[in-house]
Amino acid sequence: MVGAALSSPADKERPRVRRQAHSGWSPVDWAEIWRYRELLVFYAQRDLKVRYKQTILGVMWALLQPVLTMLAFSIFFGRLASVPSNGVPYPAFALCGLLPWQLFSYALTQSSNCLVQDAAVLTKVYFPRLILPLASVMAGLADFAIAFAVLIVVMLVYGIVPGAALIVLPAFTLLTILSALAVGIGLSALNVQYRDVRYAIPFLTQLWLFATPVAYPSAIVPVGWLQVYALNPMVCVVDGFRWALLGQPAPALSTIAMSTGSALVLLMLSTFYFSSSARRFADVV
Repeated sequence: MVGAALSSPADKERPRVRRQAHSGWSPVDWAEIWRYRELLVFYAQRDLKVRYKQTILGVMWALLQPVLTMLAFSIFFGRLASVPSNGVPYPAFALCGLLPWQLFSYALTQSSNCLVQDAAVLTKVYFPRLILPLASVMAGLADFAIAFAVLIVVMLVYGIVPGAALIVLPAFTLLTILSALAVGIGLSALNVQYRDVRYAIPFLTQLWLFATPVAYPSAIVPVGWLQVYALNPMVCVVDGFRWALLGQPAPALSTIAMSTGSALVLLMLSTFYFSSSARRFADVV
């Protein structure tokens, strides 16, 4: 009787909403992520600030890392191993491959570990969990822009002028981001459940580097392996960057199709798995 007295007619007419977790795999609500776009920008800015906080050189590390790696590749691969560079000076050849690779490597590593690193936030407040790996990739674009300026300087030193193929460079940059997300999103969800993943990521990244034509041209790969080789989306990306910037031969249409297709399929599977596992993150992390 007391409960009936306390309830009002308005309460009886108010619709009740019941939230229930979906079983199985569920798609990503991209409209919800768009509504949280300001939070996405906030986390990207935070990741960028935290990366260079309390460092002496600050953003200079974004310049030093590709330059030092280029010098190491030029000495060991260009001079000692005499790896061919298709008529292009090896420092420019190596740096052009390192440019998209370092964006991919950073985005993959950061997005894979983002959920574990922000475990305290996941357990206290709701927001689309996919915001975190997306923000990690956005933060990597800042370093990519700085390293791109270094590449332009190196190209000017060697007198290399890009041709009309430069117009397709944004498409290969987008493929780099999609490739990193395709792997990083899935690994971030696995990392919440199995902490062994974070120890395997550096090893995976190192193996992936040797499977990508960063230090060598893809032309040296045996013809019989090209179909399997093209399943690595970074093959198309690196060859595309060298085509757009250095005037190297364009990637074959079959390579573009297989690399892009593998990236999109893996991205679809990763996002579905991530979305379906997101409801358990706060309990497991």
